Amino acid sequence: MKIGYVQTSPIFGEITQNFDQIESLVGNSKADFIVLPELFATGYTFISKEEAASMAENTEGKTSEFLMRIAKRTGAVVVGGFIEKDGNHIFNSSMIVSDSEVLGTYRKLHLYYKENKWFSPGNKPLEIYKVKDTRVGIMICFDWFFPETIRSLTLLGAEIIAHPANLVLPYCQKAMITRCLINRVFAITSNRIGNEARGEDNFTFTGGSQITSFNGEVLSTAPKDKPYIDFVEIEITQARDKNLNKYNNVISDRRIEFYSLE
Repeated sequence: MKIGYVQTSPIFGEITQNFDQIESLVGNSKADFIVLPELFATGYTFISKEEAASMAENTEGKTSEFLMRIAKRTGAVVVGGFIEKDGNHIFNSSMIVSDSEVLGTYRKLHLYYKENKWFSPGNKPLEIYKVKDTRVGIMICFDWFFPETIRSLTLLGAEIIAHPANLVLPYCQKAMITRCLINRVFAITSNRIGNEARGEDNFTFTGGSQITSFNGEVLSTAPKDKPYIDFVEIEITQARDKNLNKYNNVISDRRIEFYSLE
């Protein structure tokens, strides 16, 4: 299975230009599964809830049309971030699409910093999507900080974790090595680069998009400061074997009678 990411440098509010950048990076690439960054079309550093809401869409908007166009061009199922409007609420969401339909959306469960001012926290259960013969789960950026997210997706059957991100903290890429190892899943962390200084905030995004293997091996790393695209071939059946060795299984060895999530 050929999986990959697109690392971009979006311009705040310039949706058409941000679409064009991705199309240029993708070119004639072909793949089975591609992940784009969190909020790849809009930028990240909002100064009010009203500003964020002005860029919100449902799943029949221009972002879904764009993602399906990328899916058709590449032959891949595509995941990418957007601001999702639902009634009076807006969510930091990701959409998963084929070349002809929206397969679903995931709403970020763990909001970071001022996202708590702009967005409603995710209110949909974690879900698994079928991509060819593979099971995919989605989380967004700061969700990595909470190990329950990726473990829950693993227990639901995820073999690949799609991880759109706008990372500003320096920890995630190294942490994903452990996250993947202890769950024996593949992960695609698609980050952005660049700087956004708006209002009181001045964010520099860390780049370093990464594909991490079920055994903790880093299969691809992007530069910290350049738009970038990369793909790797994986053997997905490796993520179905939860045996760490002859005597240990990362799922069945859990002593759940002694754990509490309270």
